[in-house]
Amino acid sequence: MDQRAETANRVFTFEEQRDRQESLSVCIPEVLDPQYGMYVWPCAVVLAQYLWTRRDELRDKTVLELGAGVSLPGVLAARCGAQVILSDSAETPLCLENCRRSCEANGLHDVDVLGLTWGEISPELTLLPKLDVILGSDVFYEPQDFEDVLVTVAFLLRKNPTAQFWTTYQERSSDWSIEALLHRWRLSCVDVHLETFDADKPELAGSSLPGNHSVLMLIVTLKTE
Repeated sequence: MDQRAETANRVFTFEEQRDRQESLSVCIPEVLDPQYGMYVWPCAVVLAQYLWTRRDELRDKTVLELGAGVSLPGVLAARCGAQVILSDSAETPLCLENCRRSCEANGLHDVDVLGLTWGEISPELTLLPKLDVILGSDVFYEPQDFEDVLVTVAFLLRKNPTAQFWTTYQERSSDWSIEALLHRWRLSCVDVHLETFDADKPELAGSSLPGNHSVLMLIVTLKTE
C-alpha cells in the first residue's frame, strides 16, 4: 500500500502574541491511518508552542525528539535554527517514514532520522552527539511504556548532564503518575504552566488543538545532590 497516497497536509501557524508580524508556519503531512503516530495530537501543538516561545534559545542547539511520529515539535525546532535529530521506534518503520515526510514537507534536508526503541541502550543511542534538549510529546501514553521512556531519558541526561527533557502529556487518568519513576531514576521535574507560554487556549497555531484536553508541560532534569 502506498502510504504517500493517503496523506493530508495540515498547516500550523505560530505567531508572536505581541507582534503579529512575526510568525512561522509548519506543514505536517498526516497519514489517514489509525496508527497512533500518524497525525498531530494535542500535546504536540502545546510542546511546539513552548518551543516557539523559546525559539531564540534553540538556535544552534542540538535537539533530539523521542517518539517523534509526524514530528511537529522537532520540525519547528529545526525551522527555528536548531540541529535536530528525529527518532521513533526502530520497530516501526512507518513512523520513521513519517519523520522523513514531515522534513521533506518543510524543506529540511539536514535533519537526521533515527530508530530508537525506548528502554534499549542501543549503539544508536550511545553514539548520539552531545545534546542540549530532548523533546517528548505524549510519550507517556501507555503506562507500560513509562519506565522505558524514563530509562532512555535518564541515560541521555547522565551522558548530557546540562541537558533538559521538555515533555507534554495528556492527563488521561488520575491513577497514572511518573512521580515514583522519576524518583527511582534520580530525575526531578518542574511543571510549566500553560498560561506562561500562551498555550492555555482551546485553539493553538490556527488549529482546533489542544481543544479541551488536559495537557501538562514538564521540564525534567538530573536530580542534583
